[in-house]
Amino acid sequence: MITLKIIIITGMPGAGKSEVATAFQNAGFPLIIMGDVIREETRNRGIEANPENTKKVMLELRELYGPGAVATRCLDGLCNQKSNIIVIEGCRSIAEIDVFDDYAEELMIICVHASPKIRFSRLQERNRKDAPSTWEIFRERDIREISVGLGGVIALSDIMLINEGSLEDIQNASKELVEKLT
Repeated sequence: MITLKIIIITGMPGAGKSEVATAFQNAGFPLIIMGDVIREETRNRGIEANPENTKKVMLELRELYGPGAVATRCLDGLCNQKSNIIVIEGCRSIAEIDVFDDYAEELMIICVHASPKIRFSRLQERNRKDAPSTWEIFRERDIREISVGLGGVIALSDIMLINEGSLEDIQNASKELVEKLT
């Protein structure tokens, strides 16, 4: 019997979760990005995936289907994987952790942390459609993320990666972490 291990990568928007997730993916591990579920649902509804619309869809999914709704939608993707290690990027609540914990034999949470000013700057540079256009929108998004439970997930993390340096720094730290954990 294969033991399924789920590695969850969490952190506030712009902290560097995707860099850590990419290191696992480059090492051959399947990656499921929870934010893609929200963006896809937003587009499926025929609306633009901007900050206001993704906020509305995220809150509505959780209100209609419970606080673990986004994680539950990821389970189909988990069923189709052949690897015994699967990486999930973007877990935002303890209810989502519980969905994955019920599914896997082992669960590990990695939190990527960066200061708000650095995260805001990174989100601006990324220039994605759902990037906050102002500091006020950025702060509102942070508070919304915390309100759905992200602070609890961060507090329960097994590993904390501080990402205050360069892109090369987090890429190197991520590669080292992948080697250590796998």
